[in-house]
Amino acid sequence: MIDRRQLLGFAASSVFLPTFGSRHAVAQTWPARFVRIVVTFAPGGANDGVARIVAARLAELWGQQVVIENKGGAGGNIGIEAAARADPDGYTILLTSTALAVNRFLYPALSYDPVADFAPVTLLCAQPNIMVVPNSSPATSVTEFIEHAKKKRGALAYASAGNGTSLHLCGELFKRMAGIEMTHVPYRGSAPALSDLIPGRVDAMFNSAGSVLGHVRAGRVRGLAVTTLTRVPFAPELPTIAEGGVPGFDVSSWFAFFVPAKTSPEIIRKMHADTVTALAHPLVKEKLEQLGATIIGSTPAELAAHLKAEMGKWGPVINEARIKSES
Repeated sequence: MIDRRQLLGFAASSVFLPTFGSRHAVAQTWPARFVRIVVTFAPGGANDGVARIVAARLAELWGQQVVIENKGGAGGNIGIEAAARADPDGYTILLTSTALAVNRFLYPALSYDPVADFAPVTLLCAQPNIMVVPNSSPATSVTEFIEHAKKKRGALAYASAGNGTSLHLCGELFKRMAGIEMTHVPYRGSAPALSDLIPGRVDAMFNSAGSVLGHVRAGRVRGLAVTTLTRVPFAPELPTIAEGGVPGFDVSSWFAFFVPAKTSPEIIRKMHADTVTALAHPLVKEKLEQLGATIIGSTPAELAAHLKAEMGKWGPVINEARIKSES
């Protein structure tokens, strides 16, 4: 005979066992419909380019449509918030970059927590910036530029794609580590900034390799150095800023997948494994390398550590320079 205590035990088991089984069944059948990738900037930029390259291969692997949803504005906050509020069912992926690490320092308040509201999936790739100057500049190296800036005592100006952007922060970190002063001139995007750099209206700019390397090789601007700690294979002729007299300087634009917090760990594991497989595909590698990107494909734990390190790097720079977003 089954007593009351045993009966309650069986009842409890009947509640929890299907839930456990269904969770694994969801992970095994995911994705069963289209997946959207939220990109926090408008079409045509580096974030959008990386998203579309990786999404095309993931769609083939999953046998499902992967839709790019561009949600630009407020320095990436609109897209990040939308992803944070999405259902944690594996059907919304956030492709983001430095904004997730720095916006907490740039804005007085955020409607999301960059750590608590997201689960990391993988650091897809990184793209170096290139320090460029007009052809009319007297500086032909980073060392000469620093010497020139010290002689001018704050008279030089550097352009960026906007206040609080990663390119602005790169310039501020360079000033800080090189011990020089320059005036920051923000533009609405890197294209108009470059347009003023070429005729020498500003004295320097840090721009993504994918955007500016063609101009360097065409002779429209002079490339002084890459911003990564080591030289890059697609432009081995360019030294690093560290080689030019700023030891330890290491900055790159990075692109990563996050999903809403509480997404099933089983789905995250499959998403991570499939994304790493996609990144290893020859056509994906070729297209990302054409953008000047280095493929990484990190583990979720490595991406979590990277995000924390980026916050530790940029927080002091933003606070010391008293940078606030204008959007």
